[in-house]
Amino acid sequence: MMRRLRLGVTLRMLAVLVVLGIAVFPLYWIFTTALTSDSELFGSEPRLIPDLSRFSVFIEALVDGQTLIWLRNSLIVAVGTTVLSIGLGIPLGYALSRFSFRGKVAIGVLLLFTQMLPEALLVVPLFALFRQFGLLDSLQGLILADTAFVLPIVALILKGAIDGVPRELEEAARVDGARPLGVLLRINIPLIAPSIAAAAVIAFFSAWNEYVFAVTFVFDKSLQPASVGLAGFIGEQGTQIQTIMAVAFLFTLPAVAFYLFAQKYVVSGMTAGAVKG
Repeated sequence: MMRRLRLGVTLRMLAVLVVLGIAVFPLYWIFTTALTSDSELFGSEPRLIPDLSRFSVFIEALVDGQTLIWLRNSLIVAVGTTVLSIGLGIPLGYALSRFSFRGKVAIGVLLLFTQMLPEALLVVPLFALFRQFGLLDSLQGLILADTAFVLPIVALILKGAIDGVPRELEEAARVDGARPLGVLLRINIPLIAPSIAAAAVIAFFSAWNEYVFAVTFVFDKSLQPASVGLAGFIGEQGTQIQTIMAVAFLFTLPAVAFYLFAQKYVVSGMTAGAVKG
């Protein structure tokens, strides 16, 4: 019995290590490629262990180029999109979940339909609209565009979460004198915190990795996010692969850090009700 138990634990640990290796290997390969010389890069045998003596490529990418500016712009756009989409998605999801009004089903279907539209189809009308309101070549306009694209899925996620909150809790709060806004802030939001964290991860990654809107609406290089700046290293005469990989590695780290930070709240919220007091 003990042998079977140990064997089961060992197999589970091996499975976790395999999955972890598959998830981490692309990031490791980017890091290794950035530290590989041209002769080894185009050689017959790939380098599997990074050459730390070439670590200066990361310092050069940060000091000589506009990498820090691009990362700052990406962070501003991603955080702004996340905050705005969550701030708008919570009341929208609450309205779709708790209120009955004419056209409610049509609005839900319309929100779902917007996720079937590619970004390229929205570029031209958004470009004309942003030019009319002076939102081109600005991070604020890019935040609004990214929010408009990700808000429907955020609202639908939060609607599903609010659907699972018992109405009796809200009725009890109203009996105690709580107003609708107080019910939303004190009852619903704490209970759907894991779903809010999941929606925030989706919104953050959508804005962090977005390219089509960024390359279309922002012309000033000092305002471009890292997704656009990274593509600028690809040239007609030559491409600095090591520099691209170094910037790509730096571009990936904040997103991974945010995911690890938010994952803690998602998991804690999922397990909060697993044990009864």
